Amino acid sequence: MRTFRTALLTAAAAGLALTALAPAPAAAAPAPAPVPPKFLSAGQLPASLTPWTAGPVRQGAPQEGSVCTAGIAPAAGTRHRDFRTELDTGARQTITVATTTARARKLAADLRTALETCLDRMKEQDPGLEGEAFHHGRIDVEEGAYLYSIDTSYPEVGSTDIGLYSVGRDGRAVTVVEWGQMGELDGAPLEGFRKTTRTAVAKLY
Repeated sequence: MRTFRTALLTAAAAGLALTALAPAPAAAAPAPAPVPPKFLSAGQLPASLTPWTAGPVRQGAPQEGSVCTAGIAPAAGTRHRDFRTELDTGARQTITVATTTARARKLAADLRTALETCLDRMKEQDPGLEGEAFHHGRIDVEEGAYLYSIDTSYPEVGSTDIGLYSVGRDGRAVTVVEWGQMGELDGAPLEGFRKTTRTAVAKLY
């Protein structure tokens, strides 16, 4: 019995020694952080008489401007970037990464509705405002993009402004691109903005 017990203790000690010598399993590597969607560069905006300058990418939804779509996109998961020229022309791109594809699809639909009803809402708030709004069709890129224009004027003071807008989606990422300057739709770079929108959506991922 003593011999049997000694053999067991010896075997157990040997097993512990082997366990101690065995390399510890490597810790699981942390999952890589998801790559954020990419923004437009200044050179990808519609051609202008003076060069575009790109501002920094900022976290959250824009705090001012973006009159038509304000309050639609959540602050969480949203970033934006402003662009400007030396003339009275500006642009903005906003990107929101939704938590699910279904929520991204709904966000894109809500943004489109906000753009389609924007002029009527602006007129309700300012009865002296006149204007026209147009939907310029769908752009076939990723899950699709939609192009709009809103032409506004104040006849009493003779001022006119034109804004071009688009909403596009790639998976969970939704982007809004805005462009505006003084003038009318006839003088706006509609085809250039269409190209910019296509680039913006294709560039997300």
